[in-house]
Amino acid sequence: MSQAIQEASEFISTHWDPTIDPDVWRETVVDSGWAALRWPKEWFGRGLSDDEAAEVEELFLSKGVPGPGQDKTNLWAGTMLSYGSDELKSQFMRKLLLDEIAMCLLYSEPGAGSDLAGIRTTALRDGNEWVVNGQKVWTSGAKSADYGMLIARTDWDQPKHRGISFFWLPMKQSGVEVRPLRQATGDARFNEVFITDARVPDTHRLGELNSGWMVLQTALMYERVAMGGGRRGPASRSSKGATAAAHGSIPMPDTSLIGLARKMGKQSDPHVRQELMKLHCWRMTNEWNAERARAAAEAGGASPLASLGKLNMAQLLHFAARVQGHLLGMNATLSGEEDSVIYAHNYSQLNAYFFSIGGGTDQIQRNIIGERVLGLPKEPETDRNIAFKEVPVRG
Repeated sequence: MSQAIQEASEFISTHWDPTIDPDVWRETVVDSGWAALRWPKEWFGRGLSDDEAAEVEELFLSKGVPGPGQDKTNLWAGTMLSYGSDELKSQFMRKLLLDEIAMCLLYSEPGAGSDLAGIRTTALRDGNEWVVNGQKVWTSGAKSADYGMLIARTDWDQPKHRGISFFWLPMKQSGVEVRPLRQATGDARFNEVFITDARVPDTHRLGELNSGWMVLQTALMYERVAMGGGRRGPASRSSKGATAAAHGSIPMPDTSLIGLARKMGKQSDPHVRQELMKLHCWRMTNEWNAERARAAAEAGGASPLASLGKLNMAQLLHFAARVQGHLLGMNATLSGEEDSVIYAHNYSQLNAYFFSIGGGTDQIQRNIIGERVLGLPKEPETDRNIAFKEVPVRG
């Protein structure tokens, strides 16, 4: 038995109680370093290798004890750990791991969605602060957010991938206006954010000045790993800062579909059985890819393999919704909340499109996979190496 397993076993036997308050347990796990196993001990980790951490995670899982995993899925804390100053980390890391701070992502703009490097939100230096002006869109959780991870242009004389800086923007200020956007599902998880003379201290900048694109790649990697390997049920959302709150629910429906097949008397149908097994194998393969992506990221920064998992998860959800529709038959065409199963089907079918868009569209993921995994030629970019102020504004 390794030392890590021995210590984890002792921790569980000493502290775990199935009746314990979840918030109390989370605080115990975070303060003991078991929530982020691979991170340094000074930042609420255990300093374990990936193999050791995997063994500990399996131990917690086998005993039905929640706890580890934030080093792989906590977008906010992971980005802060990688690029925040010690002052910022001291201020925010524990609160982020405890989900005490509500966060949002201030990336996409009306004219810069698929091409995030084309952002035009501007940050101008004013002493020890930056004054921010611009507009962001498709921002999940902005209405309740305390802070937003913001990319803004700080130097228009540099090419578009340079001259961008990454900030931890306070959202509760007069210069930030949030307007909800209604979705096809009936939810309003996304928002437009209008930023007018908002201020952010220079101490809230992550990474070097004008090098925010590198910080963004790490943040996107965490986002795609979480989206590509999620295991959450319908409508399972953190109330504040966890990654799932940024992306809505991540249904993993193969188990529930087996139950539905039995309910509809189709469990012996060979076609249905084939589709359910295909879904199960697809999900398992995606989980293996997620582990591969995490290991690659741990070894050397952002991994393009996360895009493979994120794309696969989107396709999995579309496929699962279709299987559910086939099981329900003509009832699947009904609308309304009177029947919870039919309502969940319609919701899942519409929400799957969100997964094909959020965190980078399916098309963007295919480009990344083609160029960075398969080694195919890059698409031509005529504006890549010219000053951004000379790039024509697209209509």
